Amino acid sequence: MPAASAPDFSALAGDLRDLAARGELRRSRKGVLLIQEGDLGDTLHIILSGRLRAFSVGDKDREITYGVYGPGEYLGEMSLDGGRRSASVITLQASVCAVVTRRTLESFIAERPAFAFELMAKVIHRARMATVSARQLALNDVYGRLKLLLDAQAQVPQADGSRVLVERLTHQEMSSRLGCSREMVSRLMKDLERGGYLCDDGTRRVLRRALPARW
Repeated sequence: MPAASAPDFSALAGDLRDLAARGELRRSRKGVLLIQEGDLGDTLHIILSGRLRAFSVGDKDREITYGVYGPGEYLGEMSLDGGRRSASVITLQASVCAVVTRRTLESFIAERPAFAFELMAKVIHRARMATVSARQLALNDVYGRLKLLLDAQAQVPQADGSRVLVERLTHQEMSSRLGCSREMVSRLMKDLERGGYLCDDGTRRVLRRALPARW
């Protein structure tokens, strides 16, 4: 078998790059569960390539997605206290991660104390995002949450004023992020198409004009 290619750390910078170099490289195919919610764990996954999704499974096997992460980001910091994993993580693409143990991280922080503040900032940011998500679920109806998701995805402005969505999420993926049924997402998306707000040609989605505040 040919030798594995050298790891590519180009997506990382500074201390994170040096920390990743001390980790164990793990290459995974698409659809591999890297972290299981509820398991004990004390490792940090630093993403070198590919995309990972953090999620939980609730009643009736309904999933809720917390986020999708790519090169230069890391997951697993919430369990470095020795507690149980707060979410599951699966690969959306073939991925390469540098897996760092708690012992390695402690040694690294002893050498570079400033990195502890970067790690703390990441934990605080994700806690804040979780608060925002909880507030959206509590205060917005399904359409309100869908509008927020579409507006966040519509980041490619066109000359005619329309905006192209950066990802073409499936209705199931959207329902996981919104905490509702796939059927509800499908109905709302179809309504937006009929209303002339959304164009979906099967390869990309375009917001033709600003979405209404309510539907």
